[in-house]
Amino acid sequence: MSDRSRGVRVARVAVATVLPGELALVACLVAGVRPPGWALTGAEALVLAVLLLETWVLRSLYAAARARGADRGAARRAAVEEAVPVKVRRLVLHELRALASLGRWVRRRPHGARPGDLAAAYTGPQTATMYGLLFVMVIETVGLALLIPWPVVHRVILVLDLYGVVLVLALHASCVTRPHVVRPDGSLRIRYGALFDLAVPPDAVASVRVDRRYPEGRLITLSEDGVLDLIVGSQTTVTLELNRSLPFTRPLGATGEARTIRFHADDPRALVGALRQPA
Repeated sequence: MSDRSRGVRVARVAVATVLPGELALVACLVAGVRPPGWALTGAEALVLAVLLLETWVLRSLYAAARARGADRGAARRAAVEEAVPVKVRRLVLHELRALASLGRWVRRRPHGARPGDLAAAYTGPQTATMYGLLFVMVIETVGLALLIPWPVVHRVILVLDLYGVVLVLALHASCVTRPHVVRPDGSLRIRYGALFDLAVPPDAVASVRVDRRYPEGRLITLSEDGVLDLIVGSQTTVTLELNRSLPFTRPLGATGEARTIRFHADDPRALVGALRQPA
């Protein structure tokens, strides 16, 4: 096995090892659970190390592809597809979209909502929790900056902590700027930030009603009988019955089919009314 092949294998194993921890931290943040400071800092440091390894491997693969005569675009695509698993590519794409949402948030430009559409917010149950998390993280960052005496360690941890603060803010911004959307023709787009996006055509809707529930489970939970719960702040407020199963994609690419969808909207009556009265 060549050095490059061993490097690719090590990089893929490292990413596969780090990915569950990264997903667990994202799930904690979405649920409003603040991980211990040492866990967050350690995870961020580990992710940084894996990113450095991935960068080295990608550079080697890119150089090899260029040497074989591939143009720059083809060489970049070949390197990424060989070194980075699909799930990791999707996770990175979600983070980039979340970071881009910060700009939309500042400019107050919702994503995917056109004139005449109803943009339905769903961040109400998580807003206070997110700001609380941000406050604690900022206090922790300042405290570590004052307590750590070693300059190199101080700078590394400061950068990692600041990135963690920005990422939590970006996650919330992506939810604010990517609302549910009801179009005049009765079609519905159900979303959660950059992590989930499901288009429901009007002819698939059998019934819709305001229905407040407090289900247990993760952000996206699918039961054996085809009930999909998209949970925000431990609650859903709208139940959508479908006349046929609709496929959906989970954040990391796994697929499923739902016959009933329960999700949260801050003003469920407005959303239900808009769906019942298409133009």
